Amino acid sequence: MGHPSLDLEGRVAVVTGGTAGIGRALALGLCEAGADVVACARTAEAVEKTAAEIEARGRRTIRATADVTDRASLERARDATLAAFGRIDILVNCAGRIKRTPILDLPEEEWNGILETNLTGTLRACQVFGRPMLERGAGRIVNIASLNSFVSFLEVAAYAASKAGVSGLTRSLAVEWGPKGVIVNAIAPGVFRTALNAQLLDGTERGQELKMRTPLKRFGQVEELVGACVFLASDAASFVNGQVIAVDGGFLASGVNQ
Repeated sequence: MGHPSLDLEGRVAVVTGGTAGIGRALALGLCEAGADVVACARTAEAVEKTAAEIEARGRRTIRATADVTDRASLERARDATLAAFGRIDILVNCAGRIKRTPILDLPEEEWNGILETNLTGTLRACQVFGRPMLERGAGRIVNIASLNSFVSFLEVAAYAASKAGVSGLTRSLAVEWGPKGVIVNAIAPGVFRTALNAQLLDGTERGQELKMRTPLKRFGQVEELVGACVFLASDAASFVNGQVIAVDGGFLASGVNQ
């Protein structure tokens, strides 16, 4: 039996970017903690697959496609969630993109596209799904920041700027919305192995350096982010507001590792 303040039974969660990688892991983790979960993504096929996984775990969901760069799609997903469940208690913002380009050659279109998804998309989802939370005077928002919110990785300047922005936005939302009952925090994942980055992590000097800089000497498994997310979404985190919690195997703590 888990601690009662960590129980999400009866809560309704929405996860943007919720059908792959970190987003899928967090969507399934929230449902295993008791929540009904709506995992949004751009394609109906991905949404259907994750929805079936949620239902297989005994929780309710709906099929809602949404693109964080399209406000109307987020509003449709919000309205469908409210129609089905009557409330939204938790929002987790996982939609994101990254591309490696030297700064001198970085096209403005690429810069703008990455900020549009990672930073403005997070703002958009907070505005759209935060409105019914503020009207009810209760809610939890968990944004996904990054190690890049704090330190730089070579040749991903747009991503770093976007994720530093997510940290700043998280604090601003916490200050404005916390007094109204909507608590806002972020998780900064360390280096996690996903289908997207496995080749980079396993076969390159960059991957070796990332592992060497991580004191636990391994990459994270996406399921290892679930505890922090469930905590921040729960009553146990009722006085935690405006924080960016690193789940990084000690990466940010480390100076010299050998």
